[in-house]
Amino acid sequence: MSHLALPRPAPARALGCGAFLKNRAGRLDGARFAWSAEHGDLGQADACTALEASAEALLAAGGVDALAHDLHPDFHSTRVAAALAARLGVPAIAVQHHHAHIAAVIAECGLDEPVIGIALDGVGLGSDGLAWGGELLWVDGGARAHRWQRVAHLSPLALPGGDVAAREPWRLAAAVLHELGRGDEIEVRFEPAVGAPAARLVHTMLQRGLNCPASTGAGRWFDAAAGALGLSVRQAAEAEAAIALEQFATRALGRAPDRVPFTRGLDLHGVVADLFDVPPHDTEARERAALHFHLALADGLADAAAAAARQHGAGIAVFGGGCFMNRVLRERLAARLQALGLAVHAPGSVPCGDAGLALGQAWVAACTLADGPDPARTANQAVALEVN
Repeated sequence: MSHLALPRPAPARALGCGAFLKNRAGRLDGARFAWSAEHGDLGQADACTALEASAEALLAAGGVDALAHDLHPDFHSTRVAAALAARLGVPAIAVQHHHAHIAAVIAECGLDEPVIGIALDGVGLGSDGLAWGGELLWVDGGARAHRWQRVAHLSPLALPGGDVAAREPWRLAAAVLHELGRGDEIEVRFEPAVGAPAARLVHTMLQRGLNCPASTGAGRWFDAAAGALGLSVRQAAEAEAAIALEQFATRALGRAPDRVPFTRGLDLHGVVADLFDVPPHDTEARERAALHFHLALADGLADAAAAAARQHGAGIAVFGGGCFMNRVLRERLAARLQALGLAVHAPGSVPCGDAGLALGQAWVAACTLADGPDPARTANQAVALEVN
């Protein structure tokens, strides 16, 4: 068990149970946050058992006023939080995934002013029940960090096959072609890599809208770009396609213009469309194209965040989510935001991905309780506050 000293004390005590991937729990008490070990992904039985043991150990160190968990009702971490809350007679408070990413930085950095949070990752359940992952949020500061609003997001991308698409980037590239009215290219372009039956099936799914849920996840857009450039067909490991895309982009640094026009707002379909025209055997051209994607994404996010900051009277931008392990994206976006007059804060010792989520969950739960008792709220009732 390790500890983190926070710049400001929390207004209540809470235990965050983390999310599904890279699960890690933590207990918030005053200006002290105690971390459990990282348990891994909760699709594994031993990880679920380890989370249960860690939660009990954290509670043995002191009481809590609330349990905090992800919005997703089927995560084992949600079930653990609900069971412990019922046993202790305290509320179980649901915290939206990307809100928790931003709140973790607010807690770690002691930010007391409203922020525009830029949360970029693969997926997290949104407050509308859809898959999010490329989000701009307004989040209030300090002890008011439970107050938040979604102010913008990346354009949705169809995921043919659902979760399978996250493992096969070519499917996401095919979804871009379909959305652009170029669906007839899918079979010709991808048959050599995946076979005619698979390419034909995905084309049909997209045509008919069968098992093609939409996601705003930034991770899926990285996959689509990697698939369009032929850098990844099927991923053997998490974020393999995104890492390959970043490596290509890194090699092109210094060979591209400083400013890339981004005229489509947060719609990346046209940006990815350009990648299909890159000669597959021209390595340098593919490197420039990979960098172009990074720069266009960063500049589009910076412009949207600056506009949201002006609208909401915020002077701070906050980064959160696993996509910020990408150095090219992180550095370009920070530079653009600072040039637009915003201060930038990112996770420091707290992981930017899901392993740091419990801190944000616990902070939001503590702020929710401090806002005052709600007669309609009962123990073990999941609550979340989105300001509209």
